[in-house]
Amino acid sequence: MASFVIEGGHRLSGEIIPQGAKNEALQVICATLLTSEKVTIHNIPDILDVNNLIVLLQEMGVKVDHPSPGTYSFQADDIDLDYLQTEPFLKKSASLRGSVMIVGPLISRFGKVLVPKPGGDMIGRRRLDTHFIGIQKLGATFDYSVEKQLYNVTAEKLKGTYMLLDEASVTGTANILMASVLAEGTTTIYNAACEPYLQQLSKMLLKMGAKIKGVSSNLLEIEGVSELKGCEHTILPDMIEIGSFIGMAAMTSSELLIKDVSFNNLGIIPDAFRRLGITVNQQGDDIYIPAQESYAIETFIDGSIMTIADAPWPGLTPDLLSVFLVVATQAQGSVLIHQKMFESRLFFVDKLIDMGAQIILCDPHRATVIGSGKRYPLRAAVMTSPDIRAGIALLIAAMSAEGTSKIHNVEQIDRGYQDIDKRLNALGARITRI
Repeated sequence: MASFVIEGGHRLSGEIIPQGAKNEALQVICATLLTSEKVTIHNIPDILDVNNLIVLLQEMGVKVDHPSPGTYSFQADDIDLDYLQTEPFLKKSASLRGSVMIVGPLISRFGKVLVPKPGGDMIGRRRLDTHFIGIQKLGATFDYSVEKQLYNVTAEKLKGTYMLLDEASVTGTANILMASVLAEGTTTIYNAACEPYLQQLSKMLLKMGAKIKGVSSNLLEIEGVSELKGCEHTILPDMIEIGSFIGMAAMTSSELLIKDVSFNNLGIIPDAFRRLGITVNQQGDDIYIPAQESYAIETFIDGSIMTIADAPWPGLTPDLLSVFLVVATQAQGSVLIHQKMFESRLFFVDKLIDMGAQIILCDPHRATVIGSGKRYPLRAAVMTSPDIRAGIALLIAAMSAEGTSKIHNVEQIDRGYQDIDKRLNALGARITRI
């Protein structure tokens, strides 16, 4: 198990380029299973979750080439379906939550797949009902073994249908979309997620020959085709990493230029940081954060306390609420952070309270943060990262704190952030990996 030793109180300065989007990468890599032709994808981030998925596909028989940094080609023309029955496959896919998105492509193309109950972050129950009910409506049969915690999915031939999703699940929509592109007839998905990741997946599938209407909306109509071809695709910059850099700059009173952010795909994120009083300047397709000695949280028009809550796109992504929470601890004013989706994602605040933050955990979904206005810097502490997003929030806290902090289990951070210690040290941070 690796740890970070962080010497706090150092300002950052310079330019940084965000990595490719983790959530998009997991979707589009799984989509390469839909065709026997070569698919080339650029701007793939070099992070644990993505690398583990690529290894999983290789062991399934996908031919993988890595001609240059960030670029991979995939050709799934000789899938070993027997490997999907083996213990190594089941063990590896169980440890990687993104592996659930191989269900749609494999059931659509081959008519069968075994899927263990997936793992991932320790952030509470993350149900798969939306995935499975949608694929069932297309004609698949799911048998679950309680003893083995294993789903056996079969289908003779998927057939298009109408469905209204019970929640706008991003990965659920992606899975159903990938299953439906090769189904017979027309599939209509209402209450579909429409995050930029889904829009990118749809654009890639269109290049492969799929017929999809309603891209970027919550109503998708897919006319099934008999086969898909290869294509070339480039992944967007990671909006979660961009938001993390904005938070780091604010907490450490740093001047930072975040390059090539695909600003139009950031949605409400820049304005949400502005609500905390942080200056976020757009310069072409870059974001410039000037050094700020202080920042003050806005109130609503009627004077009531500001609330920052997650919501389906174009609302605020839940993956950034941990960052907003930690940034608010050093703001002037108070804010209510409302994490609606995951019941355990705010439990890391006890670490921030130990560091001197004033936070009231109202319940598993809500925390009130009373900002100190940087009058009382956070204290150094020894912490353990429970998940990717809490991990980066704790790293931001440690970078702003007085003294030297230690964060254990940084493999959780590595799952979502590429070489984060090296990249931040290049900007002036003092982070040592041990």
